[in-house]
Amino acid sequence: MGAELARQVAVRFDELDRRIVGALQVDGRASWHRIAHVLGEQERTVTRRGTQLIRSGLVRITGLTLRAEGVIVGLRCAPGQARLAGGALARRDDAMFTHVLTGSTDCIAEISCPSEHLASLVMDELPATPGMVESFTQPVLRYIRTAHEWHPGLITDDERAALEESAPLPRQRHFGDTEDLPKQDKLLVAALAEDARRTYEELARLTGLSEATVRRHLDRLRRDGRVLIRAVVEPAQVGLPIEAMLWVRTSPADVDDAAEGLRESPYVRYASRLCGDWQFLINATLPTPKALDDFVSRAPWAKRVQHVETSMVLCTLKRSGVLAPPSSGR
Repeated sequence: MGAELARQVAVRFDELDRRIVGALQVDGRASWHRIAHVLGEQERTVTRRGTQLIRSGLVRITGLTLRAEGVIVGLRCAPGQARLAGGALARRDDAMFTHVLTGSTDCIAEISCPSEHLASLVMDELPATPGMVESFTQPVLRYIRTAHEWHPGLITDDERAALEESAPLPRQRHFGDTEDLPKQDKLLVAALAEDARRTYEELARLTGLSEATVRRHLDRLRRDGRVLIRAVVEPAQVGLPIEAMLWVRTSPADVDDAAEGLRESPYVRYASRLCGDWQFLINATLPTPKALDDFVSRAPWAKRVQHVETSMVLCTLKRSGVLAPPSSGR
């Protein structure tokens, strides 16, 4: 869809648009009828607004598979080379997110990396990144929150619960490739990665299965955590224009309490427990600089923290496994 339509939709990204996005974050495959019913809005209006948001590219619904536990990769780059180096990381199929930052770390990414592949990543692949001067890696020990679990308060708790009732939500995270899946399920996962709002009729045609079989297989894949349906949207579009990455150090005894505090904050889009110099990496999205200041210095979780290094996100090159549009400024 053209840049003009994207500009027009951006102008109209109002309260209802944000509520529709909030519903899609709960269940990216929920029908417009279902979303309209839960939100208490006219179905025709919700269908028109939601369709326009997706066609514009401002909201993208994707099916994501988790290949392996992540490794956080930080790059320090030659002057003027951060976008080049970050772009190289973002184009990797195993990159979950890539951001260009302020501060001492020019670029950060999460790479899905099986433990047996870690040595090759660190010693062979990262040193070959164009524009990179120095790299460091910290494997993820566990996830406190992922973008799939991010619900920034765009809809009420009751609305969210109503949508969850009819959604085949994952019982657990499943890490691993799709090689063990039957051929039709592999085709289904691939089709969802391109467009997770494809109809059952379209998915049946692409996989050679009946619509009823596609529905049954997709529900199973989602409940087993083999495919996660995500609504990918820039936080600024939903009223959270301040985005930062926080490196957090705390004492071992305070790790669990700090993690629990992070889970309670709607500003935390992503948080992981790391192996290395820092105990946590946090991706926070907030409405104002003051909110960021309060989050870092006054939030309950911060009382368990010894040191925080904060970097602002200058540019997002990949988010939730989806490359940013070429014209994106974030």
